[in-house]
Amino acid sequence: MAHAHACTDPKHHVHDGDGFVREVERACEQRGLRLTPIRANALRLIADAGRPIKAYDLLDQMKTTHDAAAPPTVYRALDFLLEQGFIHRLASINAFVGCHHPQVMHSVPFLICDRCQSAIELEDTRISALLEVQARDLGFETRAQTLEVHGLCAECRAG
Repeated sequence: MAHAHACTDPKHHVHDGDGFVREVERACEQRGLRLTPIRANALRLIADAGRPIKAYDLLDQMKTTHDAAAPPTVYRALDFLLEQGFIHRLASINAFVGCHHPQVMHSVPFLICDRCQSAIELEDTRISALLEVQARDLGFETRAQTLEVHGLCAECRAG
């Protein structure tokens, strides 16, 4: 069933980095997890980017505040954030975006603009449920679901 709020509206998804980190800190407390300073910094930078960010761009930004930041450090932070559902990986563009509902583990489709690289997180559970049912009907057991739809966003189409 679709969410009652306007989750497909990109303006609904805007989080300031600090507010997003606070929300994830609450989720970590509830789950008995630790949001380390490196993980929190990565999360804040992802949220503040406002669009998908690549791991090495994230590393470059983290080096300004964490001298010891290295690829394994960043990838460990990203792995934790992904495993907990706090961020999403967009495989087709090899980038990461913050999850706009980090309290709830879920699969979501994304609309990705090929021109400006913006990503709109669609929060319509009917799409994920339909894929799950069709897979099950074919005897397929799903383990993960990622749907990325490419095209042009409204702003790029207008411009």
